[in-house]
Amino acid sequence: MSQILTAGIDIGSGCVKAVLFRGDQWLSKETARIRSRDPFALAGELYETVLRAAGAAPAEVAYVASTGDAESLSFATGHFYSMTTHGRGAIYLCPEARSVLDIGALNVRAIKVDEGGKVLSYKMTSQCASGSGQFLENIARYLGIAQDEIGTLSMQADNPERVSSVCAVLGETDVINMVSRGVSTPNILKGIHESMALRHAKLLKSIGAGTGTVMLTGGGAIDTGLVAAINEAMVREKVELAARSHPDSIYAGAIGAALWGAYRHAKLAQLREAVPA
Repeated sequence: MSQILTAGIDIGSGCVKAVLFRGDQWLSKETARIRSRDPFALAGELYETVLRAAGAAPAEVAYVASTGDAESLSFATGHFYSMTTHGRGAIYLCPEARSVLDIGALNVRAIKVDEGGKVLSYKMTSQCASGSGQFLENIARYLGIAQDEIGTLSMQADNPERVSSVCAVLGETDVINMVSRGVSTPNILKGIHESMALRHAKLLKSIGAGTGTVMLTGGGAIDTGLVAAINEAMVREKVELAARSHPDSIYAGAIGAALWGAYRHAKLAQLREAVPA
C-alpha cells in the first residue's frame, strides 16, 4: 500500500472518532463523546489532535475520508458508507473475521465481508433502540452506575431476568418494575444483555454469516458482558460463530475510512496517469 498519509473521521450518534494512517500503519487516534457539542466542530478538533500527535501538517494528508454522519464535513476529501468502513476496519483489527456486528448508539448492523473487507451482505435492526448502546446507557443512568461498570456487573449475575419488549420505552418500564421487585443490578444488566444478544445472533444468522469469527465494532463492542452474552446466544441459536472484540473496536469505522481513502486516492492517481497529456 502507498505510504501516503490518510485520515478517517467517523461521526456517530454518540461519539466522534478520528485516526491518521501512513499506508497501513496506524499513527494516531482520538475519540470524544459528542454530548451537547457540535459534532462537526468536534471532528475538526479531533483531526487537529491526531495531526499534532503524529507531527503532521494538514497539507501532508493526501485524503481525508469521512464516514457515519460526517458526509457534510467541510474538510473531507470524500465520504464512505458506514457498513463499508466498518467492514474494512474490522478486517484490519481482526484479519480472520468474515462477519461484523456493528453495535452503535442507535442501531445494530450485521455485515458479511470477504478477506479484503468488501461487503457481501448486510442487515440492520428494524426494531427500535432497545438493542443499541443508547438503551444500555439510559438504563445505566437509571441504575446509578457508570457505563464502564456495565460489563463487569453483568458477569456477576446469578439469576438474570430478560427484558420482555423490543421497544426501548417499554424495556425501560420493565427495568423500573424489576428494581421495584428487588431484582439485583447484575441480574438486570445480564438479562438486558441476553435479550440484546439473542437479537444480534438472529441478525447474524439472517445474513448467512456462516462460521468462524465475527468481529464486534462500535461502542457496544467494549462491553465485556455483552460480548459474553453474544457468545452464549450463538450457542443457543446454533450459530457457529465466535464473537471477538478489540480494545480499538470503537475506531473501526474511522480506520476503514482512512484505508478506503488510501485505496481511492491510488485509483484516482492511476486514472490521471492513464489520461493522455
